Amino acid sequence: MINLFLQFWQILFIYPFFLPFLISLIFLYKSLSTGPATGKNLPPSPPKLPFIGNIHQLSQSLHRDFVSLSERYGKLMLLHIGSKPTLVVSSVDAVREITKTHDLIFSNRPKSRTATRFFYDNKDVAFAPYGDHWRQMKSICVMQLLSNKKVESFRKIRQEEVAYVVEKISRSHASLVNLSEIIVTFTNDVICRAAFGRKYSSNHEGGIDFRELVNEAMELLLVFSLGEFIPLLSWVDRVRGLDSRVENVAKKLDEFLETVVQDHQSPQKSSKKSLSSESDDDGNNGKNFVDILLEYQRENKDALEMDSIKAVLLNMFFAGTETIYTLLEWMMSELIRHPRIMKKVQEEIREIVGGKGRRKVCEDDLEKLNYLKAVIKEAIRLHPPAPLLMFREPSQDVKIDGFDIAKGTQVIINAWAIQRDPAIWEEPEEFRPERFLNSNDTSYDFRGQNVQLIPFGAGRRMCPGISFAMVNAELIAANLLYEFDWKMPGGEECGKLDMAESVGITTHKRLPLMLIATPYK
Repeated sequence: MINLFLQFWQILFIYPFFLPFLISLIFLYKSLSTGPATGKNLPPSPPKLPFIGNIHQLSQSLHRDFVSLSERYGKLMLLHIGSKPTLVVSSVDAVREITKTHDLIFSNRPKSRTATRFFYDNKDVAFAPYGDHWRQMKSICVMQLLSNKKVESFRKIRQEEVAYVVEKISRSHASLVNLSEIIVTFTNDVICRAAFGRKYSSNHEGGIDFRELVNEAMELLLVFSLGEFIPLLSWVDRVRGLDSRVENVAKKLDEFLETVVQDHQSPQKSSKKSLSSESDDDGNNGKNFVDILLEYQRENKDALEMDSIKAVLLNMFFAGTETIYTLLEWMMSELIRHPRIMKKVQEEIREIVGGKGRRKVCEDDLEKLNYLKAVIKEAIRLHPPAPLLMFREPSQDVKIDGFDIAKGTQVIINAWAIQRDPAIWEEPEEFRPERFLNSNDTSYDFRGQNVQLIPFGAGRRMCPGISFAMVNAELIAANLLYEFDWKMPGGEECGKLDMAESVGITTHKRLPLMLIATPYK
């Protein structure tokens, strides 16, 4: 949905024959839309245009557009994106009703044509409609793939990949490093090894650049589909090639995943040394996500379809890579802009770890690094990886904050707005990790209990991978800050760092973070 208005008018410009058809539909719309009032108490809504609704009021930064509109129409407002009624929520009280009081009603997802194709008719956990299949997939993720014990079993992967990052930066000899690229490669490699048992990129034998393929898929998830919001115009998506692009990428993803699964099913696989993890106390023998899912399928008499296995693997990669990468990139950017805070967090790490005579931060140290945890919380408060939480859809009519919300309404929670709300946060635009060291704020743990801070969502549809994401983020962040001193290139002032956002499902820096790293002695 990014840049809806521009994309809409680009379509009109490229396909001029579409304009008369649109005008005819507008007249039809006006003739059909004149009727008696429904008597419903609907949320405030900005004026809409026939046929396109409020598309003309939306640009590239939807989370910022929604804040601007909410200042005039309220923190609970009803928009129309084409023919799709869309409730935009920027109110903590309304979020609490949606994710706690009426969580079951709001546990559905609106259907997306592109996501449906990529995720095997929504057989995954992120986009699956609420029901028996979703409950099964959520249980598998929580109990089999992302439990605390399973996350712990990937410790060796994290240690090895962190060591590789430190070595790579050390070889730069205090020259310019692209920290954004280093971080995204780290997250890509960690997740590939945990999910597939090996790295998959063009730099590794027999590999393809799976990351590039995923990036292309995520871009397509953002392309404005006329058929999605104006069903009568679904044919335009075919004419302009959107459907064929989606189909092409979906086939490439499926071919890659089919190869991965077949490799794990081959007799030779058991004799090869796995790159996934060390054995755990239960003799887990380094099982990665594919191993676990295939074993579950065998033990439960094929209760798990192969398409579901592939869909969940895609979920893990899509969500995990972007979340960890985006969080770390913004955290390091904020620390560069705030040297006092960087010095303070480095002193904490170096005092706790360096006092033991070691040259690296281990996972056992993380629990003691309270200020680092506060820095990460503050970074994710100001820069939630996904400013807009995954959309929800009520399964029946319901009242929220006294307003009538119809079944099937698309619901968007603006986490970015809530986490910068001056009614909740003191000096919300300031980077102040100390706010999380106060006695009243230590309970914030991203798990949905404090709806003021919900970067991973809340309720039944909350992201199940919080533990996996946070231990990776904390470990690499601690080592980057322990091993190196960081500064802007060419003696640039830290306050001049470009903090402009990119446009995407996740919002990271528009420009890569280029820094000078000097080894700490």
